[in-house]
Amino acid sequence: MSPAGCAHVNGFKVENWKQNLRVIYQCFVWSGTAETRRRKVLQNDVGWTSLAKSCMCHMCGAHLSRLHSCLYCVFFGCFTKKHIHEHAKNKRHNLAIDLLYGGIYCFVCQDYIYDKDMEQIAKEEQRKAWKLQGSVSPRDSVFTSRLACLTGAQNSCEGVGEKYSTWEPTKRELELLRHNPKRRKITTNCTIGLRGLINLGNTCFMNCIVQALTHTPLLRDFFLSDRHKCEMQSNSCLVCEMAQLFQEFYSGHRSPHIPFRLLHLVWTHARHLAGYEQQDAHEFLIAALDVLHRHCKGDDNGKKANNPNHCNCIIDQIFTGGLQSDVTCQVCHGVSTTIDPFWDISLDLPGSSTPFWPLSPGGDCGVVNGESHQSGATTLTDCLRRFTRPEHLGSSAKIKCGGCHSYQESTKQLTMKKLPIVACFHLKRFEHSAKLRRKITTYVSFPLELDMTPFMASSKESRVNGQYLQPVDPLNNDNKYSLFAVVNHQGTLESGHYTSFIRQHKDQWFKCDDAIITKASIKDVLDSEGYLLFYHKQFLEYE
Repeated sequence: MSPAGCAHVNGFKVENWKQNLRVIYQCFVWSGTAETRRRKVLQNDVGWTSLAKSCMCHMCGAHLSRLHSCLYCVFFGCFTKKHIHEHAKNKRHNLAIDLLYGGIYCFVCQDYIYDKDMEQIAKEEQRKAWKLQGSVSPRDSVFTSRLACLTGAQNSCEGVGEKYSTWEPTKRELELLRHNPKRRKITTNCTIGLRGLINLGNTCFMNCIVQALTHTPLLRDFFLSDRHKCEMQSNSCLVCEMAQLFQEFYSGHRSPHIPFRLLHLVWTHARHLAGYEQQDAHEFLIAALDVLHRHCKGDDNGKKANNPNHCNCIIDQIFTGGLQSDVTCQVCHGVSTTIDPFWDISLDLPGSSTPFWPLSPGGDCGVVNGESHQSGATTLTDCLRRFTRPEHLGSSAKIKCGGCHSYQESTKQLTMKKLPIVACFHLKRFEHSAKLRRKITTYVSFPLELDMTPFMASSKESRVNGQYLQPVDPLNNDNKYSLFAVVNHQGTLESGHYTSFIRQHKDQWFKCDDAIITKASIKDVLDSEGYLLFYHKQFLEYE
């Protein structure tokens, strides 16, 4: 990783830039919590109090709306309301600093950046801030030591915990804890495994996939049980790094994690993803699964896979399914069948240049997977129906029929022969062709629970013109899935930002926006545009 991850950062590195940056970190960056910010204000009644009062948006006066400070002048602006963006555009000031976590944002790259020199200054000033807070008073120093441990500031705790005695609750605090036991329990259960990821310069595409993978139940169980047997150098093994990443996520630390080792390994093993340009989250997912699959050699304990097309590593056990392709001759009606492994299913959307098959021939097609098709909105079930419909290949794509022993026109139909434990659906929102490059923003509704029975090869005879005629058996749970992660893309094809929704517990969802984790409602999830949808099987079969 080069010292400067952004070419525009050099415009800031002029005379005395280090001193100026240190002043900004010392006076304005809030160190992550409101309580820390309040105590930081109390350090200096003359200087810091007046500076802290100016930490509000110069346009709307908001105080806690994801404030950013311009690195070129004394200006504070809301990031959410894009007031800091307006300032950057008008003044041509390309860099700003997040006052909550200290991350540097480039308005030209339109993402948070990583710079080795700036990161070093940030770490040094953070250590100084913790030590300064610890020297105010014995009571304040004890609070600082406790806060450092609670917020996961590992480096910042060094020296503080040794200088002051450990915190012991007072009688009043013990009484409050006894009166509020549920509050403490809920807080612990809701936050374990939730951790933000620092953006290292256009790496939001990686962060959202990491969030989805770390919240995949069976993958989590595998890595936390230390079942990986590495047969290569640990510093170059992506599986070893993922194991360490899971340990970091479920360690209880709440401060955002910096995935620089993961980024380095991805760049090493997937060269096409190297660099600070924005990448496709779907492309990163497939590349990550491929490298993990290759580095999992030796983890199958000698077991043979049931499917000869894939191995028995943890990646294939969870993500690999079997896609059946039936090609039917239009003359003799002979069928040629092949089964190919897949990690994800890419679905076409209405609005693309590919003709979208009529979803509801004849008008009323009822309700499938709890989705009504009468409202006119496209559903995930609609896309799956189109994916598994028979397709006439035409006279320009004749195949040699084994029965006729000559080239004949044929039809092709895809169905699911074997379902994976985790089904990932890729909605093809980015269209690239010789004449057209654009993003398709068609809204596609998707359910919390999905039944894949209508799209199985065993259900092929029950369909006519893509419509499933037999009612789905509500008691048959073999092919039922539950949604647990959604990756979204905001912006255009040329510039945008990835975020993800993660299901932590049943009906408890959180939005992951790089380092920021916020609680989300089910409505927030289902109303989102949707780019990658992750579903987990509700019931697993043991062999």
